[in-house]
Amino acid sequence: MRFLLPAISLFLGATFAAPAAELVKPFLIPRTATTGWVIGNGLWNITIGDVYGKKLFYGGRDLIGDAVGHYSGYDGEANFAWTSASIYQETNEYVDIVFTSDLIDLHWVLTPSLPGAYQYIINKSLPELGVLRTLFRLSNTTFTHGRTPIKDEPLPSFADILSGTKVQDETFQRPDGTYITKYDWSTFIREIDFHGVYGEGFGSWYIRPGRDYLNGNQLKQELTVHRETKTGDAVELNVVHGSHFQVSSQATFPAGKIWGPWLWYLNDGSKEDAAIRSKQEFSAWPYPWLNNTAYQSRGSISGKLTLSDGKPAAGASIFLGDNRSNLSTLDQGANYQYTSTADSRGNFRIDDVRTGIYTLSAWGNGGSLSAVTTTFALNDIVVREGKKTALRNLSWKINTQRKRIFQIGALDRKALGFKNGGAPYTHGLAAQSPANLTYTIGKSNESEWYYASSALGSWTVVFDVPKSEIKGNRTAVLTISLAGWSQSSNLDVSLNESPVASFVTKDLQSDPALYRSGTTAGEWRFYEFGVGAGTLREGENKLVFKVTRFTLWRGYLWDSVLLEWSS
Repeated sequence: MRFLLPAISLFLGATFAAPAAELVKPFLIPRTATTGWVIGNGLWNITIGDVYGKKLFYGGRDLIGDAVGHYSGYDGEANFAWTSASIYQETNEYVDIVFTSDLIDLHWVLTPSLPGAYQYIINKSLPELGVLRTLFRLSNTTFTHGRTPIKDEPLPSFADILSGTKVQDETFQRPDGTYITKYDWSTFIREIDFHGVYGEGFGSWYIRPGRDYLNGNQLKQELTVHRETKTGDAVELNVVHGSHFQVSSQATFPAGKIWGPWLWYLNDGSKEDAAIRSKQEFSAWPYPWLNNTAYQSRGSISGKLTLSDGKPAAGASIFLGDNRSNLSTLDQGANYQYTSTADSRGNFRIDDVRTGIYTLSAWGNGGSLSAVTTTFALNDIVVREGKKTALRNLSWKINTQRKRIFQIGALDRKALGFKNGGAPYTHGLAAQSPANLTYTIGKSNESEWYYASSALGSWTVVFDVPKSEIKGNRTAVLTISLAGWSQSSNLDVSLNESPVASFVTKDLQSDPALYRSGTTAGEWRFYEFGVGAGTLREGENKLVFKVTRFTLWRGYLWDSVLLEWSS
């Protein structure tokens, strides 16, 4: 393969194209007139200053134009300032260029024929933080559309945003009453094949195979793309540690932690081409070219989960994360996290796990586990380099003494199955939930229970208890599983006018999912309340959920309500 080393004059304000039969070796060129550097190859190049990357030339056009450009930072606009740039490693196949700051190193890995670059971050001395990201803010005329796995449509126009009235953070109401918000472009991050922005003749995409460096479990959601509301820039986000849909994701990271590599990919706007490239990248992960011993040191784990009643843990959600952590699986992110799903027999396997010590967690994901109220955890799992860790038969203890009276919704930490549950991300959808609702067991359908409660009023569950079930001093257990909760909202729970529980704002930590367009999940909460003897009675009974305080678009995101006899 023949490389050409380009002359510096080619990069001071104009793009170039390499001859069809010749490839240009990736380059790093310090600028002479001002501070900064130019990196690229024969297909593209970008000028990177102390903070921002500008003048991104590809296909004969500056893809940034008047927009802000490329940058990296944490917790809002605490952006990294680059103090130097150098060639970290050079081979016949690629050049690894490192940009150095006091807190991190950001690597760009270029090949002669790649329209784009692989990137990865190495921690040096980051403070405790909740959000870490890289991003491109690109030309709003070149990039007119956004694409995620669940949304592919034009970005709202800047004029449309300017015509609206701001109603909350990054959310605007149009004159016709509909809303524009960046949160409608969110998605579950471990389900992303690729995401990005595109227009006529140009596309810019993030492809993130591996995902072990991303924080959170299967229900981790994040922002992806949007229209910047102050400038109109087309924004392509790469949030590698985030908190936009949970109570907190604050973490302190070990020195040397790696986020990535991921691929930033340029093309002619073809989603079909980006999809093909995504499949290739996922098949190639973990990347053998990365010169990092810890990254390359990996093993695998496998096992079989069986419930204590002898049934398989079919379809269980599997999570491998921090050992003996006091954080929920959604909140973990300091190290590396892996997810999987058990098959119909409870078998699971996770390959390419970094060597280390982990805790394995599992929980119900609907189906045959819809009424399983317990979770599974196994600590001190050692993964060794090149070894297969076989956990074999694992027993998951469940409650076998209880007898169900009724259940509304599967215990899966999600609002799926309810009215509007799992709908596309839509701001203000919670306002469609009624203030008052009557749900009759045996007559009402699950789809008549709404995914969220927000307005002042009462939701009443009416159910019968036969005489044969009323025995002496029989007690019961009421399980309330919330897929999320956003302040400020208070909820009183009573059974046959006897108080059972109160949820009050001062006692709950708020997650933003409900008011940030979420319709499936936020931060999961699980509660069990004892129901004293004599509370339930023969014939008709009423369980009442009464909202006594509310804030528009905020409240309770439902997972499941389960009432059982204790024995």
